[in-house]
Amino acid sequence: MGYMFLPLRRYAEFGGRSRRMEFWMWTLFVFLLWVTYFILIFAVGGGALLMAASDAAGALAATGFLLGLGLLYFAIGLAIFLPGLAVTVRRLHDTGRSGWWVLLVWGPFIAAMVLGSQSETISGIVGLAWLVGAIVLIVFCCLDGTPGANRYGDDPKGRGLADTFA
Repeated sequence: MGYMFLPLRRYAEFGGRSRRMEFWMWTLFVFLLWVTYFILIFAVGGGALLMAASDAAGALAATGFLLGLGLLYFAIGLAIFLPGLAVTVRRLHDTGRSGWWVLLVWGPFIAAMVLGSQSETISGIVGLAWLVGAIVLIVFCCLDGTPGANRYGDDPKGRGLADTFA
């Protein structure tokens, strides 16, 4: 469970290396956080919408409540963005790759924001590029880290030449 919250302690630390356990436990934490949030949205927000159907005052209250949940969604996303990006960069460092590989996912996203939806063809190409980049990045994050020190730091598992010849 300590690995789950380690990226929060190393909030915006992009240097160094992270084990697979840290990365995947963080991913599990974020997944469980969003599942909990959406259960809250559907359970409580659904009740608020039913109340809104009954009268105008209920509709105003439901609108305010759902606006608050939207702001909570934005705040949570903003709070977990940097630790998620940092742990991904450190995970790539553990495999001996540069952190710039995250642009495989963020590059098409940024291109889509800049280009907009000019045509279905461009949107399709950008979406396909994002999908391929996401698959490549997931494969990189699944690979074992390089044993011993690399140019990004010491092995977080403590492996090295001494363990090999012991």
